[in-house]
Amino acid sequence: MADRKMTQLAAPEAAIASYLDELLHTATSTALQEEQVKPEPEPVVAQPEPEPELPKPVKTEAKPVTRTRPRPTVQAPVVEQKAPEPVQTAAPATAPGDNGDTPPARPDWSEEPFECLIFTVAGLQLAVPLVLLGAIHRIEEEIRPIPGSPRWYMGIRPDRDHNLRVVDTAEWIMAGRVPAGARDNYRFVIRLDDSEWGLACDDVAQSFTLRPDEVRWRTARSKRPWLAGTVVDHMCALIDVRTMAHLLVRAEREHHLDLS
Repeated sequence: MADRKMTQLAAPEAAIASYLDELLHTATSTALQEEQVKPEPEPVVAQPEPEPELPKPVKTEAKPVTRTRPRPTVQAPVVEQKAPEPVQTAAPATAPGDNGDTPPARPDWSEEPFECLIFTVAGLQLAVPLVLLGAIHRIEEEIRPIPGSPRWYMGIRPDRDHNLRVVDTAEWIMAGRVPAGARDNYRFVIRLDDSEWGLACDDVAQSFTLRPDEVRWRTARSKRPWLAGTVVDHMCALIDVRTMAHLLVRAEREHHLDLS
């Protein structure tokens, strides 16, 4: 019986460890490939140039020169042609700020040292830059759910200024690997910048300063575009806040959610 309990407790921890390993592998595999030393090219040995051969004299016979009268040239009449009018084509309609599904390799705030805040979700450590941290709210009342909404959407948290859409962070980023009862441990909601979205989390840890060279930045972000990189020293995943908010807005539109 004791062995069964230990197995039940170890299963969520193993899933979280496996997921974090995959995050670290995704972020570091490309960087490690770029750091591999390329083989140096073999030196090219200069070979002596062959001595040029002297041209052999060629005997030519002189031919008699015959004079011919030049024929008169007839100029064709010049017809003025009108240049074709340019055809105006309609530019493709794109939403403002929509650069496609793949965000830039490096966020704009990643060029200089920046402050970060670590928070935990189902045992996984995540980090957000303080410059894009809207606010931290404590969950004191039950968040009002909306019937028919997807599993990653918890509901609305009313506030004095506006209602905050709360995301079940574990369901959003760890779909299929969420430990049982993860939602019961949420104590805080972290608002993403000035958006209407917030990430539910278990706990909020300390803030710290990061240098750009301490982050394993992802160069290819077609998969999990919200993941800007990983901080190996702190074993946490660094979130691209603007991309995360953009993905949530797009998911709301695709699911035809009425979250007002």
